[in-house]
Amino acid sequence: MVRRRLLLDYLTYAVVRLFICIVQAIRLETGVAVAGLFAWLACDVLRLRGEVVDENLRHAFPHLDERRRRQMTREMWRHLVLLLMEVAHVPRKVHCTNWRKFVRLRNVEPLMQAFLKNRPVVVVTGHFGNFEVGGYMLGLLGFPTHTVARTLDNPYLNDFLERFRGATGQHIIPKVGGFEQILEVLNGGGTMAFLADQAAGPKGCWIDFFGRPASTYKAIALLALEHDAPIAVCYARRLERPMHFEMVVSDLIDPRDTDGQVGTVKELTQWYTHKLEEAIRETPEQYWWVHRRWKDTRKKKPAAHKAAA
Repeated sequence: MVRRRLLLDYLTYAVVRLFICIVQAIRLETGVAVAGLFAWLACDVLRLRGEVVDENLRHAFPHLDERRRRQMTREMWRHLVLLLMEVAHVPRKVHCTNWRKFVRLRNVEPLMQAFLKNRPVVVVTGHFGNFEVGGYMLGLLGFPTHTVARTLDNPYLNDFLERFRGATGQHIIPKVGGFEQILEVLNGGGTMAFLADQAAGPKGCWIDFFGRPASTYKAIALLALEHDAPIAVCYARRLERPMHFEMVVSDLIDPRDTDGQVGTVKELTQWYTHKLEEAIRETPEQYWWVHRRWKDTRKKKPAAHKAAA
């Protein structure tokens, strides 16, 4: 049984590697056409997660009509395909000697200064833009990070993805059982990077995100406050064409300089979530509207029964 599972995993890995080889071999212009075709299939034919995407867009942008929401859904699927294609191309094309041809930096000075101090740093981003390229670029610029990620069930795919992420110094800490490693990184003055827009369940920190309550992990803000770490909101979004990005530090806050304005876990969590929302509103088609970010699994309190007259 185990041998059969490993064989199936390896065959899946081989198919993925074949797909990557094909993507690397074709022209980017052809890839753009393929992405457009897949977007049409996913949105208009297969309706992949159509209800979830449309519900998320209706709440986030209530002024949009159905036609515009459908168009944005199509653009989102196109973005996701381009993201995968860019991940395939980046290691072969973007290097320390030519990265300026592909990446434009904006407002990165505060983060660079924080990196150069002998203090831990927390970097926050979301499922927005090409976050894989963002992590790759930080390492390429000489600032290695540690990122928490779920270990894939397929060991061959997991090793392949970790090789991509680790090529420039993005070290992966497993989501399950990795807390001690996180503490070791922060205590040693290292940098932790988090995808901070994942639903944290009923016991998470409930904050406002696009006008709706959203459960968010408390640990990110808690770690920053406990380790006196500056926390920066960053993202890498695609510009007019594939393989051209803008890497942005939306804002950075230092617990030493806040004057108590964001001194609690909830306040800090709301702060960085709001910064992510501002970035997403600028380029909404580059956000993952496919995931159930606003799911609420809290148990509803039973209504109190009125006493009989």
